[in-house]
Parts: sequence; C-alpha cells; structure tokens
Amino acid sequence: METYDSLLAGISAVPGQGSRTILDPATGTAVGEAPVHTVEDLERAIAAAQAAQPAWAALGHDARSAALLKAADAVERSAEELAHLLSREQGKPLNGPNARFEVGACAAWLRATAGTPLDPETVVDDGETRAELHYRPIGVVGAIGPWNWPMMITIWQIAPALRMGNAVVVKPSEYTPLSVLALAAVINEELPEGLLTVVSGGRDVGARLAEHPAIGKVMFTGSTATGKAIIRSSADTVKRLTLELGGNDAGIVLPDADPKAIAEGLFWGAFINTGQTCAALKRLYVHDSLYEAVCSELTAVAAAMPMGVGLDEANVLGPLQNRAQYDIVARLVDAARDSGARILLGGNPDDGRPGYFYPTTLVADIDNDNPLVAEEQFGPALPIIRYSTVDEAIAKANALDVGLGASVWSSDPAAARDVAARLEAGTVWINKHGAVDPRIPFGGAKQSGYGLEFGAEGLKALGVPQIING
Repeated sequence: METYDSLLAGISAVPGQGSRTILDPATGTAVGEAPVHTVEDLERAIAAAQAAQPAWAALGHDARSAALLKAADAVERSAEELAHLLSREQGKPLNGPNARFEVGACAAWLRATAGTPLDPETVVDDGETRAELHYRPIGVVGAIGPWNWPMMITIWQIAPALRMGNAVVVKPSEYTPLSVLALAAVINEELPEGLLTVVSGGRDVGARLAEHPAIGKVMFTGSTATGKAIIRSSADTVKRLTLELGGNDAGIVLPDADPKAIAEGLFWGAFINTGQTCAALKRLYVHDSLYEAVCSELTAVAAAMPMGVGLDEANVLGPLQNRAQYDIVARLVDAARDSGARILLGGNPDDGRPGYFYPTTLVADIDNDNPLVAEEQFGPALPIIRYSTVDEAIAKANALDVGLGASVWSSDPAAARDVAARLEAGTVWINKHGAVDPRIPFGGAKQSGYGLEFGAEGLKALGVPQIING
C-alpha cells in the first residue's frame, strides 16, 4: 500500500521541465510539486505508447480485463492516501459524495469496464451472406481531463480505452495534476511500461495532443469553448472524438411532487462537489402551487450541510477549486441580487476566510433570462424559477444551446416520463439528478458534446468498427 508521502515522492520523481507548487484551495497551503512537462515530453510519451500498444492489443479482451481488475485492486489498496491527496488538491471533503466516493468510483468503473461483454455482432446470416461486426483497437488515445472530478473522469477515459486494446496518453488539468499523476502511478503497477502516461503540461501540450497525427482518438471533458478548439485541431487528421462539454442542466418539479420528499435529492443534484459538476442541476423550475414549499424545504436541507476544509471529517461541502471559478459564481450571484431576485440562503461570502469558499446559495424569484439562469455557474448557487404550465417549463428548459442532463420530479412516474421525453438532453433522470452508472451510456445533446461513454456503447466508442463479410 502506498503512503501519502510516497505518492507525492513518486510524482516528484517523474522527469519534467522543472516543477510548480500546487496549493490547497481550502487553505492556500502547499500540497506538493507537480512536474511541468513539455511538448517534447509529450512526443516521448506518444512514442512509448506506440511501442507498447501492439503487444497490449494482442493480449485479447480477457487478459486486458484481468489487468484492469488488478488495477482496481491497486487503487483500493491506496484508496485512503489517494482520497487525502484529492481532497487537498481539489478541495472536496473526504466524506459525502466527494473524495472517498470518487476514489471508490475509480475502482468500481475499472471493474465494470473489465466485466462489460462485447462480443462480435452478427449483422446478417441468411444462408447466403454472413456479416459480423467487430471492434478493433484504435491505437493511441489522447485523454484530456478536467479539475472537478480529476480521478474519476480520468478513469472514465482510460479504462475503456485500455480494455479495447489502446494505449493512452493523459493530459490532466493544470489545476489538479497531482491527483491524476498519483492515480496513474498506482494503476501502472499493474500495466506494461509505456502503455499509460500522464503528461502534466500546459495548453501547448493539450493543443499538440489534439492535433498529433499519432493520436487516433481524443476524449475530452471540459468547456464547450475548449471542445470546439479540439474539434478544429483534430480536423486535419480526422480523429475520432468523444466530447463531454458544458451543461446547464434544468430540473422541473411537477405540481404533484412532494416538496419535503424531494428536497434532499434536489440538494445533492445541485450541490454535489459544491456544484462543480457538468451534469449537476443548475436551473430549477417549480410550479406556482409548490414554489414556496419547495423553496422552504430546500433551504432547510441546504442550511444543515456543513462546508469547510475537506480533511475535517464533519464537512460535506468544500471550496471552489480555483479563484477564477469563485469569481464567476460571485459575479452571477451579485447580478441576481442586483436584479431584485430574492436570496433565500447564502450570497454573503466571508472575504476574510482563507480559501475559495462561497456559501451555499439559493436564489428565488428570478427571471429566466437572468445571467445566473442563462449561464453555467458551476458552483454552489442555484436559481429557482417559477412556472405556471408544464409547457412553459419545458420551453424554458429547452431554450439554451446545451443539453447534457435534465430531471423531472414527480409523484407520478408516468407523467414524469412523458415530460422527460420532451426534454432536449442526453440523459433525463426522474426524481434524481446526475446519477451515473458504469452500465448505462452517458453523453450530451446540442452543444454539450457528442459520443457516448460507459457500458458496451462506451467500449465501442474506443474501437474501430470492422465488418467481416463472408
């Protein structure tokens, strides 16, 4: 089992062009030194991946799956140390659906990916013609990850890529490189050398990875603007892409819902990871008849959730991960207040407190075109919008150019499914929001990206389809 100090020591030993200090967003203290890799380091990583990939592909699904299961065991052996590092670097608390939860999800996704069957599909077999659909390895996959769930989303990218016989080069966020470097170091205990490499560099490294002719596919989770840049960079080499981009997920509370029963689900749908989740609930539409009751019940739940330094076992909410995101949330809440919206809770950060803590904030009586509603806040501030008819709520929910997820809250499952079918989103949850499952495909609509992750469909996205006819 790794210790916290040995994890950091292993990361620091990775060759790089110098290093930079990573600070804890909750306290401002140093977490560790991250290597600063260059485009030349990236080129070496890609060359090593190209060399390692053919033998890995030749092992077949069973052997590759067995290696992923061993990698899951390795993650579990170092789970507590990984969780502490993640908490300090990203800011999320150890408890609740946060750091320990994220590390546990890494092991769970590795196991689920290893165990997902993907057999050749017989397309036609009529006695005269037989055609089978197979999926072959792509080669080298580039994975570019975010800072909000750095370990878990990295696993979402690398586990299916490895299972399908590819090598992977990972470029983590500059905000959270230590978590990804440590996770990869633990997993690499069970993988051939060169097959999985993390290149901890800047934007120049990410740009080169997206355009590199040896990269057959790019997987990216992050902003829509960066996703568009990756699309442009990938065009000359016609790369395959899976893009999970920005969202501004809507939730609709139908008139028959029970405000008290749904309040905690609404809270975690919106405030998991202190709101720093692409598929979090970011706009809540509530029918006039339930509006005040939902506001009251949700405020009571939110007020009871402790926020603070992640290593304090009592906390379940942490800081914003970086100053830029803090400033976005503060700007949007201030705009809502200035417009005359009603602040139910929060909106009053303690500027003398260390760290990027923004209080849990609920905003009522807000117009649908207010910036807090129309823009993705990606933080602990939820606007609650009144509606009078279900058609009105659906129209408002569908009005934006993003569509990652959505949710419907109701005591009538059939009515909820009818509304769900009219929402323009890649996933619509009923009486929950943001719940992902390694068996269930996940992807966005409109400008929230394209391509599916998870389950058999996610595996197929990491392969090249080949028809054998005859």
